[in-house]
Amino acid sequence: MKKPKIRSTTVLSVRRGNQVAIAGDGQVTMGNTVAKADATKVRILPELGAEKAGVLVGFAGSAADAFALLERFEEHLRDSPANVKRACVELAKQWRTDRALRKLEALLSVADRESSLLVSGTGDVIEPSDGVLGIGSGGDFARSAARALLTHTDQSPEEIVRNAMAIAGDLCIYSNTNITVQSL
Repeated sequence: MKKPKIRSTTVLSVRRGNQVAIAGDGQVTMGNTVAKADATKVRILPELGAEKAGVLVGFAGSAADAFALLERFEEHLRDSPANVKRACVELAKQWRTDRALRKLEALLSVADRESSLLVSGTGDVIEPSDGVLGIGSGGDFARSAARALLTHTDQSPEEIVRNAMAIAGDLCIYSNTNITVQSL
């Protein structure tokens, strides 16, 4: 018996200057059915990161896997609370080499006042050159819209993620417009 494919998530992070925002849609689907429309896929970890202003985290993929990774990321971040890059690299190394973690299917988008990073189970820690990260089923739609808004408007990162996520929610069948936003 084949397990139903669980698809979910559009997460978008946008940085402009020293401001950063991250947004996630609320849709979780199983096969061709919406299982949940109001999931929360973005978090803020307070009093960590650069200037102790907090760290924004969004996740795509299996929710249980993402929460397991989020816990491990928090552990690494507590070891070096002001150095998000180091915590991400340590998580990526552990994720790639640990037998149990290696099987987890998720992506993390992480941002603080200084950097925005994508962390994957293949050992990738990627910092986008334009400050825009989109992950999940609708990530490419949201990222494209955000890049256009970033280039052609003076909107704040929070406004950009809201508008770009609305566009992605209209285009991607695995996304919706029930958007949660966190910003620094």
